[in-house]
Amino acid sequence: MKYLARTESGRPLLGDNDGFVPLGAVEPDLDSVREALPRAAAGTLGDVDDAPAERVPAADYTFGPPLERFGKLWGIGLNYAEHAGDLDEQRPDEPASFMKPSTVLTGPGGPIRLPPTSQSERVTAEAELAVVMGRECRNVDEAAVHDVVAGFLPVIDMTAEDVLQRNPRFLTRAKSYDTFLVVGPALAVPEEPVNLTDVTVQTEVNGTVESENEIRNMLFPPEEIVSFHSDVMTLEPGDLFSTGTPGAAPIDPGDHVQATVESIGSVEAPVTR
Repeated sequence: MKYLARTESGRPLLGDNDGFVPLGAVEPDLDSVREALPRAAAGTLGDVDDAPAERVPAADYTFGPPLERFGKLWGIGLNYAEHAGDLDEQRPDEPASFMKPSTVLTGPGGPIRLPPTSQSERVTAEAELAVVMGRECRNVDEAAVHDVVAGFLPVIDMTAEDVLQRNPRFLTRAKSYDTFLVVGPALAVPEEPVNLTDVTVQTEVNGTVESENEIRNMLFPPEEIVSFHSDVMTLEPGDLFSTGTPGAAPIDPGDHVQATVESIGSVEAPVTR
């Protein structure tokens, strides 16, 4: 697995399990992670071993979001049958998608800032696997999705549940408060098409696992999500699909949330108001 990342100051990096080097040391003509996304999707991104610079361990960096600016932000609701049952919701027959504004984004380490209690008294955190697009595309077959996806991220998604419960039409507002999407520190770029079916997604609050499930139990796997939405609109590099959570956990100021996607990575953030 390769990794694309940015330091907190915005310097682009390319890494592997042993550490990171400046992206320009491997790809001299690239000035940003965004410019690297098409090569990540095509499988032509250079190797860290080819860099003249020595690897620096990830622990020595403070990371910002892997992209300075993402594109369209899609979320998928009720994508695990068990989670739909927990919410007493009927299983959807096609992806139950929604969009979030760019202002929800915050980098690894957060913090997650809860809205005033006058607006919401119950916010939940949800670990999810996110898919990041690498190429512009339209009407993509599921079998060809790996050719247009740059890589994968762990994310923490948030919902103001009491807002949503008042009226399902309030979904956009319930999902759109600032900091309501925490993205992981590094975009995981598979070196060959990856089988995600056995991968576990886990939501943890204050060191306790609140929910977990395997991607095999999604109603709509990542390939189907991307293909389905490519029939609706043109997808572009940097677009992100947050593919649904195995379960939501209520959070309060002072809590610490972690999302872990097995073999992809983890991201954590403290909760404030």
